[in-house]
Amino acid sequence: MAAIEATGLVKTFRSRTATVKALKGIDLEVAEGTVLGLLGPNGAGKTTAVRVLTTLMEPDEGSARVLGHDVVKEADIVRGLIGLSGQYAAVDELLTGRENLWMFGRLYQLDSRRAKQRADELLEVFDLTEAADRILKTYSGGMRRRLDLAGSLIAHPKVLFLDEPTTGLDPRSRLDLWKIIRDRVSEGVTILLTTQYLEEADELADTIAVVDQGSVIARGTADELKAKVGGERIEVVIAEPDEIYRGLELLTAALEISDPEATSLDKHTRRITVPAPGGSTALVEVIRTLDGAGIRISDIGLRRPTLDDVFLSLTGHGAEELTSADAGTGRGAKEETK
Repeated sequence: MAAIEATGLVKTFRSRTATVKALKGIDLEVAEGTVLGLLGPNGAGKTTAVRVLTTLMEPDEGSARVLGHDVVKEADIVRGLIGLSGQYAAVDELLTGRENLWMFGRLYQLDSRRAKQRADELLEVFDLTEAADRILKTYSGGMRRRLDLAGSLIAHPKVLFLDEPTTGLDPRSRLDLWKIIRDRVSEGVTILLTTQYLEEADELADTIAVVDQGSVIARGTADELKAKVGGERIEVVIAEPDEIYRGLELLTAALEISDPEATSLDKHTRRITVPAPGGSTALVEVIRTLDGAGIRISDIGLRRPTLDDVFLSLTGHGAEELTSADAGTGRGAKEETK
């Protein structure tokens, strides 16, 4: 059974000056015990979809079910089965970490003793025991996000919705949160994760749905999406300008590249770009080939496709371009905060 199902979800926001169709018939399906990454820029409709699926907002059209229960007709049941961590930590700054988790437990109708016990368990899991009795004003951004995620797990939810959980975190805190998410998946929890980062979806998601202007425009694994933009690529800067063409010829032969359009050469920057189907293995082969031919390298790197690459390939415009345009019209704010 699919843990999350959505069919033809439509949601429109209206104001005096504008009408914005935030969701345009989105279909989603998430198998039990897996992670679906909902990938897209600000204003794409990701948060609106999460709000509908978590009963915070009713769709104008379409239907959705969580663990077989309709999110509109059986909203109370759904709320008892899910956990939600939004874009901004839903915690009380005047309470301590322990008090916040106890409060979450009481809101989930745990008795006081069980709420305290569960708070202690989660504080240990999320490495917050030492800070448990400090008020939240003293917490860092990463600590607040961990506490918010802990709160979403207070009642052992079978389905967890994470709306851009690592936005604004430093690299260390992001990696810590990734580990926590993986641990929940290993326990059989189903997760719907929204993110702006292809790297994050690549790390955490079993499947990915790419959202653009309220519609799902692509589905697949991270590798399948990368393939749509040519996968990983190697960029190498040749030290001597008169060695550029010979370098490209050698790399084309060494990597067995049959399609000339798969490579590019910029004489201005002396940069050669070639596919890297083997990832780091191909990178080693490039270095070995050029070194063996006596061609000096100024710089070299393995470049992975970004969200912007995916959007450019699928839609003809970049993700940043879309976000900027939406910000200018006010669309992104309406969609993601309504």
